[in-house]
Amino acid sequence: MVEQPDSSRHFLLVLHDVAPETWPDYRDFVTELDALCQSHLDRPCPITWLVVPDFHHRSALEDSPEFITCLEARRQQGDELALHGFHHCDDAPPPRTPRDYLMRRVLTWEGEFYPLNEQEANRRLTAGAAIFTRLGWPLDGFIAPAWLMSEGTRRALKSLDFRYTSDTQHLYRLPDFNVIDAPGLVWSARSAPRRLMSRWVSERKLARAQDAPVLRLGLHPVDMRHASSRGYWLQLVARLLDDGRLPMTKIDWLTQQGLLNVPVNHQHSGHQPTGKTA
Repeated sequence: MVEQPDSSRHFLLVLHDVAPETWPDYRDFVTELDALCQSHLDRPCPITWLVVPDFHHRSALEDSPEFITCLEARRQQGDELALHGFHHCDDAPPPRTPRDYLMRRVLTWEGEFYPLNEQEANRRLTAGAAIFTRLGWPLDGFIAPAWLMSEGTRRALKSLDFRYTSDTQHLYRLPDFNVIDAPGLVWSARSAPRRLMSRWVSERKLARAQDAPVLRLGLHPVDMRHASSRGYWLQLVARLLDDGRLPMTKIDWLTQQGLLNVPVNHQHSGHQPTGKTA
């Protein structure tokens, strides 16, 4: 069943692949975003940061205290930190079927949770949640790299205390995967033709979703490395602000819409997904 939120109009700005290695890509952009929101709303831009605990096995979050301090400062001012895979790379055995080859080698090499069985998915989800616990960070959302999840991952999520997940066009309330419409925009910015196509596709999606209560903007580090994609996102945020849309984090929007309840002492409690008890 699709849940219908109220008619308020918002946008959710989401930074993917957040890790010590990718922070230099985002740093100046985030400063510009804050200035943009400051000029419109007299406050910094609320952001949902999709944090990767050990990006590609070479950028461990806990080995970077300065970056942890940066994320903690953002959290303290109202941003949300969510779990985004564990390594953000597909390190499972090679694909054996044409479909798996298409999904894991043609569409992406980073669908970490697409080939995992329930046991391995549970292990990585629990390990990621444990890092958030050690850092004292509340944790509500898990977003799979490339939005790809195996059935084993879905079963693992149902057994843990994560409160939401998402794909490209929807949010899902856990543990039952109740569907919430939330159209999303994302670019493929690795080549000039892809960037040109991404602009065209994004504008068409915007036209179709102009009356949607919420829009999600999914940004990636590679977007920051090209003037056309980086500039597009800044211009789009300005357009949405001018159009009266308000920025929110995912968890704040879900809570405001009455789609999730606020746990007791959640704000700075280090609330975590753990194994469910009877």
